[in-house]
Amino acid sequence: MAQIQVQRQQAAATGAAAPPPPQSMPTQNGMAGGVATGPIPLGSTSLYVGDLDLNVSEAQLADLFGQVGQLVSIRVCRDQTTRRSLGYAYINFTNGQEAARALELLNFTPLNNSPIRIMYSHRDPSLRKSGAGNIYIKNLDKAIDHKALHDTFSAFGNILSCKVATDASGQSKGYGFVQFDTEEAAKNAIDKLNGMLINDKQVYVGPFLRKQERDSSTSNTRFNNVFVKNLSESTADEDLKNVFGEYGSITSAVVMRDGDGKSRCFGFVNFENADDAAKAVEALNGKKFDDKEWFVAKAQKKSEREQELKGRFEQSMKEAVDKYQGLNLYIKNLDDTISDEMLKEMFSEFGTVTSCKVVRDPSGVSKGSGFVAFATPEEASRAINEMNGKMIVSKPLYVAHAQRKEERRARLQVQ
Repeated sequence: MAQIQVQRQQAAATGAAAPPPPQSMPTQNGMAGGVATGPIPLGSTSLYVGDLDLNVSEAQLADLFGQVGQLVSIRVCRDQTTRRSLGYAYINFTNGQEAARALELLNFTPLNNSPIRIMYSHRDPSLRKSGAGNIYIKNLDKAIDHKALHDTFSAFGNILSCKVATDASGQSKGYGFVQFDTEEAAKNAIDKLNGMLINDKQVYVGPFLRKQERDSSTSNTRFNNVFVKNLSESTADEDLKNVFGEYGSITSAVVMRDGDGKSRCFGFVNFENADDAAKAVEALNGKKFDDKEWFVAKAQKKSEREQELKGRFEQSMKEAVDKYQGLNLYIKNLDDTISDEMLKEMFSEFGTVTSCKVVRDPSGVSKGSGFVAFATPEEASRAINEMNGKMIVSKPLYVAHAQRKEERRARLQVQ
């Protein structure tokens, strides 16, 4: 297993003493082990076993865990359709002492060359989902594995779950997660280890935030870096400095160029003060230079841009659906011979058809469904009443108001 060395980061004035070395912690049954275990729920006999190789069977788990105590049941969780392993299992012992001993002795044991990860199975998922005591660690040395991370952080309290993120080949992605049983233990670990050197790499240790929380905090943060595009090819770094320099002190301004030195017509300007950056965006966005209308905004990460574009797309789709609410019909069970023209002709007797389309696959073959839009809701309702269930080329049509995916899902859940 990888060894970890925690050193004081001399450059960071954290004021915190280096944490004590990882140490054995007593379990409920009085035994001491090489790694700390999570809190033992009263009478808990059920263990969760994760990070399983997909070929690990119940028999292999029985051979391994049966050495520790008497087993009641073993279940490798599988896909309902393919029956392929989902990479985790549940194991039940006859008593809590044996379950505790198995967790203590077998956690991170290699099985099919893949170290397994064991923790108590909590029937109530509220603690896990709440994120309480959960911390995020990044800039980890690639040599640090689950056990090394567990050994380092177990010095601060009882660990419920510990994991280093890995890619498809099992290599560390350089970040991981640890969840303690208390917020106090998590805070203590953050205070002592954030900014420290672990295996000669300065790590960041902080509270874990869900994606929605990260997106929300990102959107409300102040910014110093400004993105500007639609520049003239003749615009140089110095021109950006002169224009943006009117709004505050600038640390850098650069026009992005390709390998041949040709301008890519966008660039970045970094301000010392966030208020100056905001003023520049407000004043220069949409302003013309060399007959080019500049787009000036906060510089964003790719994930932030994608989130923003996704939000705009969803909003535009919602507006389009709302606009045609009650006008658009969905038709399925269409015969393969029905064309757009035939579909329009079938529904035209009920009112003015504004659009009509049979859904087809990339090769042009009908999927047996389509959409028809009317000029008024009354016409659409009349078409549903008359056409739903009607036999067309030996098939009964299904006709209903078109719905967005979210609306269909909500309706099905209610049903």
